[in-house]
Amino acid sequence: MNASIPAAVATAAVTYKCDDFVLYRDPERFWAGAPTHTFVCRVDGTIPFTSGEIRYTLARLNGGGLIKLARAQYMRLLPPADAMRDIDTAPLNTGTVADDMTPAAVAWLRQHLGQDSSTLPARH
Repeated sequence: MNASIPAAVATAAVTYKCDDFVLYRDPERFWAGAPTHTFVCRVDGTIPFTSGEIRYTLARLNGGGLIKLARAQYMRLLPPADAMRDIDTAPLNTGTVADDMTPAAVAWLRQHLGQDSSTLPARH
């Protein structure tokens, strides 16, 4: 009986920039079976090596701390479009607009509308 082994998914080489948001998987923790091995991070710095390889310093968003010498193979970009989708597609012409958006979307709208109150501007 022949067992089928799935082919590895190849990923293109990616270069990240400072302030990009990424998902980082710590390979040592992952392969050791540790439960906390994946983190949302912001790229804090780049470290070029003479070999041409680039490694990264990452700032963990939840729990703080830095991850030094992170390899791009264990990072995935978190696209801004995904983070902003609820704002970009919000049904602003309904009476339940605040109920239809995440709290982050409502906070962004308040900030950009210059509102300090806890209610959105009245509809006209």
